[in-house]
Amino acid sequence: MVRLGTGIGWRPEIADDIARLPGIDWVEVVAENICPDHVPDALRRLRERGTTVVPHGVSLGLGGAERPDPGRLKALAERAEALGSPLVTEHIAFVRAGGPLTASPAIEAGHLLPVPRTRDALDVLCENVRIAQDALPVPLAVENIAALISWPGEEMTEGQFLAELVERTGVRLLIDVANLHTNHVNRGEDPAKALDELPTSAIAYVHVAGGVEKDGVWHDSHAHPVTQPVLDVLAELCARTAPPGVLLERDEDFPAAGELAGELDAIRAVTAAGVVEGAVAPATASAAPGAPVPDAVRERLALAQTSLLSALVGGTPPPEGFDRRRLRVQSAALTAKRASVVAKVAPELPEILGTGYRPAFARYADGRPMTGGYRRDALAFAEQLLADGRPEDPAARRRLTLWWQERSGPAPLASHPAARLARRVRLALSGRRAA
Repeated sequence: MVRLGTGIGWRPEIADDIARLPGIDWVEVVAENICPDHVPDALRRLRERGTTVVPHGVSLGLGGAERPDPGRLKALAERAEALGSPLVTEHIAFVRAGGPLTASPAIEAGHLLPVPRTRDALDVLCENVRIAQDALPVPLAVENIAALISWPGEEMTEGQFLAELVERTGVRLLIDVANLHTNHVNRGEDPAKALDELPTSAIAYVHVAGGVEKDGVWHDSHAHPVTQPVLDVLAELCARTAPPGVLLERDEDFPAAGELAGELDAIRAVTAAGVVEGAVAPATASAAPGAPVPDAVRERLALAQTSLLSALVGGTPPPEGFDRRRLRVQSAALTAKRASVVAKVAPELPEILGTGYRPAFARYADGRPMTGGYRRDALAFAEQLLADGRPEDPAARRRLTLWWQERSGPAPLASHPAARLARRVRLALSGRRAA
């Protein structure tokens, strides 16, 4: 297994700071944010000076009921090859539901959601991981996620679930100690027990990140400093094994370079105090292919995940057995995340709408799941505002109209659910111009 050292999540907003930070052995990039033919200059310069780059996927949905999309796998493979990466990573999560297995519209979560720790879900996950491993040119490692909610009727602990996944597939693990802390606060799970049950020889590297607690719920924000409890979980891990790599994640509210350097120093201090004699663990052996998962198993998982996601983003009744308060918290978090990402891909929208952006987006998103990615979501949001005659300020409405016209094209895809709305908007705008 590759010895990575100490790294940091590469983000364009802090690219200059990362280039100057001392002791950065490697960086991790969000795979979906990189075009293989147009690697950012700052990232290319890091590679030229010998810094390892690892692509980290967020949209594969290996824990979903559907088999991994070949196009997404091909894109992840292309990024690994373009960056000369020794491995790629993804998440143990589902990110979409609905579709053919449920004979219902496909819907997107816009975020990573937990899979139930059941035999059915593990069977599906193992087969999906094997499909991904066969399609990728380098080893795959999968990450445990943070969760606000628990599935009813789970049959395994997190450690048991991950251990059997490794045994059956030979996949490596990306262990996020901040997520272990999150699940301790939100789901009452003991991080030390999870670490005791993990096959530490399978660990490819470790994530460390900050978060914040609100009303008894821990939010894995990646926008706050790393807390001592998270460093304590890292120390627990390092007391059991010497991880090949440790990486600091930060996605928003970036601090000054000095603060990033201080957090990295704190991480180095914890890892240095751990198992100093531990060698890099050998790579796990490839497991024998398992029997194909019956369609009925995938269909059961698909129905369960669709029911949950529909409740979170579509306003349908909560599935039986879930904590309704936690579902409301998770639903609000998904809407906030969706609004934040739309603001990044379409920064003109919060500029045009000002302080009214987030309330307007929350009204738009209520009961309206995302079905076509964030760029389509931004257009659909603007279409809905214009169809409703908003914003009320004429100057803002003119700016929004021009923004939408420049990006929507002469004819939206007729098969898309937003197409009829787009035509309504065009007819309304044409009528106003004629008047």
